Amino acid sequence: MELQAHGVRKYPPTSALLASSAGLGWSTLSVELRAHGVCEVPAIVPRDVEICLVVAGNKGGLVRRTGARFCQEAAPKAGAIWLSPAGIGKEIVITAPIPQTLHLYLPASLFRRLADDFNLPAAPAYSIRYVAGLRDEVINQVGLSIISAMTNETAAGRMFVETASATLAARLLQTYCDSGRPKSYEPAAQRLDQVRLRRVLDYISMNLDKEITLTQLAAVAGLSVFHFARTFTRAMGISPHRYVSRMRLENAMTEIAAGKLSLAEVAFKAGFSSQASFTRAFYRVNGLTPGEYRTLRR
Repeated sequence: MELQAHGVRKYPPTSALLASSAGLGWSTLSVELRAHGVCEVPAIVPRDVEICLVVAGNKGGLVRRTGARFCQEAAPKAGAIWLSPAGIGKEIVITAPIPQTLHLYLPASLFRRLADDFNLPAAPAYSIRYVAGLRDEVINQVGLSIISAMTNETAAGRMFVETASATLAARLLQTYCDSGRPKSYEPAAQRLDQVRLRRVLDYISMNLDKEITLTQLAAVAGLSVFHFARTFTRAMGISPHRYVSRMRLENAMTEIAAGKLSLAEVAFKAGFSSQASFTRAFYRVNGLTPGEYRTLRR
């Protein structure tokens, strides 16, 4: 199942769209108000941080979420919230109708701006913890105000939404960020032990000719993106991105020395978008261009 524009999830026909921010010109927030029937929603990998706020609930039902080695169940009571970080997929099961749920999608770029402005840890959109069925009066009040702005479009309403999106992001970072996560919220052990590390290193070694993302590596390790990046760097003394680049360059040096492939083929096999970018990266590490290195190895 794909994401729509701005990271909004596609739901099955049993979920009715009551209102949407689509077409309102909101740049920092996407919003849907939905009535959910009984349904199962397959896992996707979200680009945005999602807040689900139950506006009109059903105490007799359950919402079950599974993914990234966690399973959460909570009753969809009015005022309850669910939080989901960017970058990790989850399956959702709704066991009874929920009359109104507000879905708020905050883009990762909004969190990056806050991280730059306030010197926050890297990848803050990926560090929001999974929360299920809790109440947060700040988020509740902002969410209800956003519904009003969405259903009564005005210039002042658009201005309010720009401010509200920053308020929501700040609230999540202040209250629901990994850096202050209570142990009861941990979806998995947050230590990159030797078994996990070897699994990640083997995955990198077998996929050097393909695109390798931080999200994929975190999934192989069974950790959140935020914790994986931090623990990998601590274990290896180098970031995941730089490690992958280093391994690709080492493989490229072997290929160049073998002399069976052209430099353009070596660059492509090493995962570089162009021979020029490959040459720059190679020179930065070795102080020689690939051509000069090949000449020396002959």
